[in-house]
Amino acid sequence: MNGDKRVFGPAGPKIAPIGQGTWYIDRGNRAAAIAALRRGLDLGMTHIDTAEMYGEAEPLVAEAIAGRRDEVFLVSKVLPSNASRSGTIAACDRSLQRLKTDRLDCYLLHWRGQYRLADTVAAFEQLVAAGKIRSWGVSNFDAGDLQELLKIAGRGKIACNQVLYHLRERAIEHSVIPWCEAHGVAVTAYSPFGHDEFPAPRSAEGRVLQAIADQHGATPRQVALAFLIRRPSVFAIPKAADPAHAADNAAAGMLRLSDDDLAEIDKAFPLGPEPASLPML
Repeated sequence: MNGDKRVFGPAGPKIAPIGQGTWYIDRGNRAAAIAALRRGLDLGMTHIDTAEMYGEAEPLVAEAIAGRRDEVFLVSKVLPSNASRSGTIAACDRSLQRLKTDRLDCYLLHWRGQYRLADTVAAFEQLVAAGKIRSWGVSNFDAGDLQELLKIAGRGKIACNQVLYHLRERAIEHSVIPWCEAHGVAVTAYSPFGHDEFPAPRSAEGRVLQAIADQHGATPRQVALAFLIRRPSVFAIPKAADPAHAADNAAAGMLRLSDDDLAEIDKAFPLGPEPASLPML
């Protein structure tokens, strides 16, 4: 129900293009959030993304995936303040304990901080060798940062760059997505509906999305997700607070937009100039 699977990273497994985010998931109804994650797994949204920064999200994810760990492509993140060589390894161990698992499928540096990238990369490679992570990547890196990281790590090592990407924030289309595509790096879109700024139904943009949705028997949010994952390098991790919302997200993976649909969306949500720095939340 979640579309054709795609290769995640230069040598990664094939996973569905729509996954599940968990930022703020611990701030609502815990039982509903766990049910949403489980419903998402049932529908093929096996990519579950979390982070040590996300409060109680990791223990919540642990409960949701209990007994189903082998189905899940599990991703977590180390805070930049913990990303020294020894700090990264200790942070990973803490995340594994909270997630009640022995490995992560991908481990990300949440954003660039004060520690040398070479030290964080050395820790990631040590964790790979120990079997505690299967791959590693970054989040909130622009093309220049990625190029610097490539020189340190070498080709074929960076699995993913997780970045802000939604209809009203398309800056990564300028340089980040082309760089990642050239180097086999998966692009994961976080906050794919925007942060409390999805187009209102009666706005001009909202009407465009609704018209396209009506043509496909879909919803405006499904149309938005389908637009974001139109390139095979891009994955998206919307958060769902309840099972019905999770099912709505999963169905977006099956939606195929026409060239005319894409052109209409592109016109309603123009790319705009490339910003001086990469937008992030």
